[in-house]
Amino acid sequence: MKKQLSACLILCSLFFWVNLASAEKLTLMLDWFPNIDHLPIYVAQEQGLFAAKGLEVEIITPSETADGLKLAASGNVDMSVSYEPQTIIAAAAGVEVKVVGRLVEHPLTTLLFLKDKGITVPGDLEGKKIGYTVPGLMDIMLKAFMSINGVENYEAINVGFTIVPALVSGSVDAVMGPFKTYETVTMAQQNLKAGYFELEKWGIPDYEELIFVSGAKTLARKETAIRHFVQAVETATSFMRQHPQEALQIYLKALPEADVRVETDAFELTLPFYAAPGGSDVAAWQNFADFSLKHGLIDTPVQAAELIHHW
Repeated sequence: MKKQLSACLILCSLFFWVNLASAEKLTLMLDWFPNIDHLPIYVAQEQGLFAAKGLEVEIITPSETADGLKLAASGNVDMSVSYEPQTIIAAAAGVEVKVVGRLVEHPLTTLLFLKDKGITVPGDLEGKKIGYTVPGLMDIMLKAFMSINGVENYEAINVGFTIVPALVSGSVDAVMGPFKTYETVTMAQQNLKAGYFELEKWGIPDYEELIFVSGAKTLARKETAIRHFVQAVETATSFMRQHPQEALQIYLKALPEADVRVETDAFELTLPFYAAPGGSDVAAWQNFADFSLKHGLIDTPVQAAELIHHW
């Protein structure tokens, strides 16, 4: 009996290592430090959904907020989590990048400020210092927001990850880029009252907040693996919708350093925004690309149909 058990364990071990050795490796760079927006990715990882598709996925945190798309486009990582506006801006600049999947399907981005600062309409930002989070994206979005809303004089300052400290210290009066489902929660946990402008309510069209992108050359080489990655994330998202509390616990176990109170509250707010299965809406993307050209986010036209990869 012991010999049979030992033989079984050896065979199982060999099967595991053969599968591991034969798995196709993919690198995914996040857009930000790991947070609740990325929950479906971690559920897919922890539940073995990537492994079931023959994938070994390495999840990487960027050192700078603008790293992901650049490294994906150059092939230094296979994929990254990015933003629709950032991807359109990159495409207009001639960067060969492809949209391969969706993570969050509507805007979460805000122009955030402390509620007691007397800011009630965009015009109150005239002459203020305004932070932004992602260079090459949020500074450009800020410029468009201010132009649309008639604000002519302001100073733009890159605050990167240090959103709340920059607001609390008074080094900036507001920040373009924080999410209404996350930074508002971290502020509430610190007894700070958040005020914010939702971009889509102040002249910016609806867009997909978080997407998966890949360099065109990488996609050509690893199309099947990337398709399997997207399918695994969609499966994880469906599981999350059916079992939200279980999915949250899987995520928290994967990231024990996460602030449980913040992530739990943020998850409740984010849940309605995770992307449904299916590809990006080409017409909606084209609408945002045309808006971007009209308002100076880009200098050359972008054809959304050429940017989005169809499975």
